[in-house]
This record gives sequence, C-alpha cells and structure tokens, in this order.
Amino acid sequence: MDSPLPGFTASPFSHEDTTRTIFRKGKGPGVVIMTEIPGITPQVVGFADRVVAEGFTVFLPELFGTPGKEISIPYAIGQIARACVSREFSALASRESSPITTYLRALCRSVHAELGGKGVGAIGMCFTGNFALSLMVDPVVMAPVLSQPSLPFAIGRERRAGLHLSDADLAVVKQRTAAGVTVLGMRFTSDPACPSERFAHLRQELGDGFEGIEIDSSRGNPHGIKRTAHSVVTTDLVDEAGHPTRVALDRVLAFFRERLQ
Repeated sequence: MDSPLPGFTASPFSHEDTTRTIFRKGKGPGVVIMTEIPGITPQVVGFADRVVAEGFTVFLPELFGTPGKEISIPYAIGQIARACVSREFSALASRESSPITTYLRALCRSVHAELGGKGVGAIGMCFTGNFALSLMVDPVVMAPVLSQPSLPFAIGRERRAGLHLSDADLAVVKQRTAAGVTVLGMRFTSDPACPSERFAHLRQELGDGFEGIEIDSSRGNPHGIKRTAHSVVTTDLVDEAGHPTRVALDRVLAFFRERLQ
C-alpha cells in the first residue's frame, strides 16, 4: 500500500468488523499515536518523528481526515462534525469509552506481540486524549499519555470532570496505577476543551498514579502563551529549550524511555 506520509509505511489492520490504515515508522518498542482532530497533520507527523528519533516504532492509525493535510479551521470543523455523528465515537459520554477503543486495544496487542519488550506506549490527543485510559485496561499498555483530553465535551458539571471511561474500566485503571503504572497528562490552564475539573478528577481517582502537567496560559503569563492554546506537543509547541511546551514534550519522550526501554 502506498503511503502519503514520506518515510512511513502504510498497511491495513483489522479487528472484528473494523479495518483502518496504520502508518508505521522506526525501530524499537512500539508507541501508538492517536491523532487529534482534524487528523494526521504535518505537526502530528513531526511529533511522531521525534518519538522515532528516541528509538521507538510509531504506529499512527488513520482515525480522521486526510493523512498529511495541513490544518485549517474549516477542515477541523468538518472532521469534528463527522466524528460526532460516527458510531465509533461517543463525544458526550462521561462514563463510557468510545467504541473505537476496542479496535485500538487490539492494535496495541498486535504491536506488542510483534515487537515484544516491556510493553506499548499510547498517546491520545484532543478528541482521542482520554483513549489512552481505555487502552490501559489491556496490560500491554505500559506508558499511557493524555494530551489535552477533550472528551467528553465539557458541557455541564459532570462532563467537565468526565473521563470518558466506564466505571468497570476505571476500576482496572486504578488497579494498574496502584500496581505502579503511571498515567501522564498535559493541558493548558485556560483551555476550555480540557477543563481543570478533569485533571482534578484524575488526581482524585488515581492519586500518585497520575502525573499532571498544566501549562500556564492565563492572561499575562510569563511565556506569552495565548489563551486559546490547546495542542501541547503539536500545533502550540514552541520548540525552544526551557519553554513550557518543550519541557512537556521532553517529559513525554522521557516517560516513554522510562517505561518502555
């Protein structure tokens, strides 16, 4: 299968009645990167390349949009609309995982069966941000990262704190963190799509098993980060040593090294 992403191979992966294209690059332990809306943009590819450079094999499932297409507001709005009506996603569910996570768990198991090692890393961003929690139910996922987790949509008090995870899955996640698996999360403090109540809920449920990075985007913050900042390791990344977003990116890469290598 031809790949529109230079340097990446493309192949189908099927589980039950779902088949999607998976883009792959690198060598070493596996990291599944679940892209943000609107899809596998050049910024997402850039992040994937950073993970590859650290000695990992990355797997990018095609979940939304056109791989390699530049981000734009109309493009993003169109993909959000499509995702919201898809049966594979449950954008408003506080205590229920999106159905697509069953497929993504199978992908993680396949990656680990092929590559072996300590386990698989998984990072979700924005619309897929909390998916790494759902994937954690499978014991092969050893390095779960939530980047600006934006589901459920923060409409109402319950959804602002919602984890997009069933009670049964949350119980398993709590067992795993109690046994030593850490969850890493990142958000900008003024991001309405990922409110502070969500991270407070994660800290309440997971205790020391949750490592939260909250980047100051309030008015007048010392780094001049805009209040609309949302995507920590992609669109809103400032790739300069010492900048809070670069510090967060470096922590993600270190987290994968610590847990997987």
